[in-house]
Amino acid sequence: MEVRRTLPVKLKVSDSDRGALLDTIDQYKHIANETCDHCWNENDYKQTAKYAVKDELYHDLKDEYDLTANLVQQAIFQAVEAVKAGVERLEKNEDTSQPEFTADTARYDKRAATFHDDHVSLSTVDGRIMADYVLPEDETDTPFETYLDGEEWEFRTSTLHYKPFEDEFWLHIGFKRIEADTDSRQSDADVPEHNNTVLGIDLGVENLAVASTGRFWTGDELDHWHREFQQRRGDLQQAGSQEAHRTLQRVSKHETAYYKRHLHIIANEIVEEAVEHECSVIAFEDLTDIRKRAQGATWHHRWRFNRLYEYVEYKAKAYGIDVEELERSPQAQTVPAYYTSQRCSSCGFTHEDNRPTQEHFECQKCGYENRADYNAAKNVAVRCCRRLLRRNQNGGDGGAPVNVALNGGTMTVNV
Repeated sequence: MEVRRTLPVKLKVSDSDRGALLDTIDQYKHIANETCDHCWNENDYKQTAKYAVKDELYHDLKDEYDLTANLVQQAIFQAVEAVKAGVERLEKNEDTSQPEFTADTARYDKRAATFHDDHVSLSTVDGRIMADYVLPEDETDTPFETYLDGEEWEFRTSTLHYKPFEDEFWLHIGFKRIEADTDSRQSDADVPEHNNTVLGIDLGVENLAVASTGRFWTGDELDHWHREFQQRRGDLQQAGSQEAHRTLQRVSKHETAYYKRHLHIIANEIVEEAVEHECSVIAFEDLTDIRKRAQGATWHHRWRFNRLYEYVEYKAKAYGIDVEELERSPQAQTVPAYYTSQRCSSCGFTHEDNRPTQEHFECQKCGYENRADYNAAKNVAVRCCRRLLRRNQNGGDGGAPVNVALNGGTMTVNV
């Protein structure tokens, strides 16, 4: 059973950052209300499909306002959820009207808000700001110790509140318990049918993970904090005192806990993506020589990749989803290090000129263009599908369909 908690925490915001936070909340409300105007029509059908609404509004709203992409998306999604709740009340013949956002709040996902033990980093209309938590002097046996310092809880979507009468900012931080029990089982309604649909995952440095559905998980935040921890470790090692040594041990412990907590969040979202698209398999590229394939990867990146794979593997079991790590196919030995990134996921043509830059893919045969890591994620899924097809044929189940999960549907794969 999934366990969630919310912890209200008062924030200490500097005078120079208050205006940016207030402007952020104001723009967030404007976007939410514009979305409600778009979705709610007194006579016609009311739109409640949040991704469809996002496709219709996102780019115009992003250009019009100064919010980051994640905050724009959250404002759209929250507005659509409010419209959907209104529609449900109308269906019950209850009085209701178009939702209106008047409260001074803004919802932050885990990319717009970066949480730490004693402070939070928040995206605003004027870049990121840091705000300390206002905590009791002794946190022992308090919710602050349980949730902020406990490794068994991970940060989730949270809500920023401004209280004008008190002139205070509060953050209602959402938490979810990290479940490590691989024997736990979800209800039958949560377990997708075995339909042989594969979610492909490509791992990299700039984007830690990219799914064949087009969802991205950036590695920027982990890279940033890795550099920060390295700098702090270097300063402490140079000091050489006993106190510095003890502090170094605490820093190392906090660093590992932070990385694990962040990777747990991404692993959960990868599994959620698979469940949402009714996938029976999550496929990763072979991790053996990923440091050679992922340009700029270090031992630290390799540690991330392996740990993320482990987390996804045990979390997916609770939903009956298999996780596979693909070995390179014999046919790919001519371009072993770049097979998935140089192969066209549309027509299958493989050539080094298909990837003119690290980020861009352009097939020299059919002209297909896309992000290189997204193209690679689809290739991972296709290769896994073909392996499943051969396995089914050898087992006498040759008629079983095998599909790749894509943004907006699936693609049937043939051997």
